[in-house]
Amino acid sequence: MNVFPLKFRQRDDGTLLFADDAGGFFRADEDFLTRYAKDMLTDGDLSFLEENGHVYRQVADHSFTAFMYRWAKRLYAPGGLDYVILVPTLRCNLSCGYCQVSRVNENTPGFDWDENTLEATLKFLDSLATTRLKVEFQGGEPLLRIDLLERVREFCRGRFDEVEFVVCTNLHLLGVREWAFLSADDTFVSTSLDANASVHQRQRTITAERTSEFFGNLRRAVDALGPSKVSALPTLDVRNLPDPHSVIKSFTGFGMRSIYLRPVNYQGFARKQFQALDSAARWNTYHSEFIDALIDYNWTTDEPVEEYYFVHCLRRVLRSGHNGHTDLRNPNVLGQSYLVIDHDGVFYPTDEARMVTRIGRIDLSMGNVRTGLSPETIDALNAEATNNVHPDCVHCSYQAFCGVDLVDDLSRYGRIDMPKHATDFCQRHMHLFDKVFELIYSQDPKVQKSVAIWAGMPEYDPAIAKVHA
Repeated sequence: MNVFPLKFRQRDDGTLLFADDAGGFFRADEDFLTRYAKDMLTDGDLSFLEENGHVYRQVADHSFTAFMYRWAKRLYAPGGLDYVILVPTLRCNLSCGYCQVSRVNENTPGFDWDENTLEATLKFLDSLATTRLKVEFQGGEPLLRIDLLERVREFCRGRFDEVEFVVCTNLHLLGVREWAFLSADDTFVSTSLDANASVHQRQRTITAERTSEFFGNLRRAVDALGPSKVSALPTLDVRNLPDPHSVIKSFTGFGMRSIYLRPVNYQGFARKQFQALDSAARWNTYHSEFIDALIDYNWTTDEPVEEYYFVHCLRRVLRSGHNGHTDLRNPNVLGQSYLVIDHDGVFYPTDEARMVTRIGRIDLSMGNVRTGLSPETIDALNAEATNNVHPDCVHCSYQAFCGVDLVDDLSRYGRIDMPKHATDFCQRHMHLFDKVFELIYSQDPKVQKSVAIWAGMPEYDPAIAKVHA
């Protein structure tokens, strides 16, 4: 009987977590590790491993084929281009200190799409093979060019069978025309809500008047459009982190049950004012405390709350094919399933690549809407966009659940060959998956309730926490 290679990581309680390349996992002790390393597995060991899909008798038998299937399902296979981020203007009416995208003042000329860029963008969209499209409008503040948004939406509605629009807005430029645009059934709102009113004012709105305007418009958006059509994301300064309970209270006060915590991004121009290069340890501690606060909150509420990215990681552990987040895929192929069209018509594989290019770190552009796609640089990066054969990842127990983020590495370190354990991406995700498995194996009923909710189970199932005694 042949055992598929097992990787292991010691847990805080002294036991070991074992995992294979297909994402199967279980907990065992050091005695099992010794027997495994010395090729002295007992009949009981082999029986447990066989029952849980970790062994095969010969190549191409049912066990081997099933393992290969599970392994393949863990990999992300990009489809055709069906998601575009459009930046019709870089102009903005706010001046947030952590802004990543080199925004310009509201009255600065030369940073909007002109008519030629608009027409070329529509021509590019018309060339797509997909019948379904998601369009995300970013900026700047995209509602400064509501006319461009209207023309894009009108075109896409007539061109694609199914289309969805997301407007990333600061909710400060809302007249009759803007509210009418946002009220359409196929259009959604994404905004920023930085923890609570005091943090939001300090980081974004500056004055009490503007803070009041924002919260008034957010309330109107949630009430008029419905909480399912409005999302808000907090951006937090690791040097001055808010109390987790105040964040939960702020979001639930608007009926929002999913919170996506984000530290200030070390990409683009935010690095001028925020030292986020080596902030992983501080952020990890806070994030863990936030998850614990959510567990306490969910224990006594009928309307539970999640931290979006943590739940995404949990679900990647428990099932394959969970590739909905563009920052956590393996392989994380750039420039195929989605791309960005900037204010000047230039293509980028991601919004983060746009930021890295704009600060002069490295040019990650992919051509423009007038001359077409030129993906040579991105193709070179994509050759390194997998963790399956990376020497720092092949022995990691979390490899099957994790991914890569080459653009983040380039932004922080100017290279993609840093030792993985020294990167912010690896440090954050090691912490995240440590926390995921801490909760999966917890015996605390409060923890088990939240795990079940976040995993989409009617109730906690002990079978997900396999143990080889």
